[in-house]
Amino acid sequence: MHMITQAAVRPAEVAGRLSAYTVVDVRTPGEYAAGHLPGAHNIPLDHLARAVPVMEAAAARGELLMVCASGNRSATACEQLAAAGIPAATLTGGTAAWAAQGHPVERGDDTGGKTAWPMERQVRLAAGSLVVAGLAFGARYRHARWLSAAIGCGLVFSAATDTCGMAALLARLPHNQPRATDLEATFAALGR
Repeated sequence: MHMITQAAVRPAEVAGRLSAYTVVDVRTPGEYAAGHLPGAHNIPLDHLARAVPVMEAAAARGELLMVCASGNRSATACEQLAAAGIPAATLTGGTAAWAAQGHPVERGDDTGGKTAWPMERQVRLAAGSLVVAGLAFGARYRHARWLSAAIGCGLVFSAATDTCGMAALLARLPHNQPRATDLEATFAALGR
């Protein structure tokens, strides 16, 4: 068995040949609806293991490009696919870099105009709320201040490792999950 290597491609490299890729966005449905690469399919990272058979079929037809907001989740997706023997590339800098360089972004929303906040905003709200709660309750119960300290340490760890445990937890909330019908339709489209 040969080793599958993970490639990273820059937005400028992809823009000129976007149609050569099968693009899979591994962000939550709300993040995807807020803006994604044209023609991208949405399979959240925590559902990728179920998609391996269709990803294998898609890779047999052409190049796979995994995309997320910054490139971290898509790199993780590429590692998971490589472990299954499926080659895939990750978009360096993710959709943030893609949009910052002026490339087109599609917005899709079939939830009546209401989309989930981007994950980064959800993390800021959760972390900020927990810090404030720790400080507020800490005025009455000294040990509650440890909540604020724990969140602060988590944010430092997140920055140092370029990972986010809170985002991983928030991604599991119901409003960040795809509807089963949407996920099955994506699987069917990729399997063709």
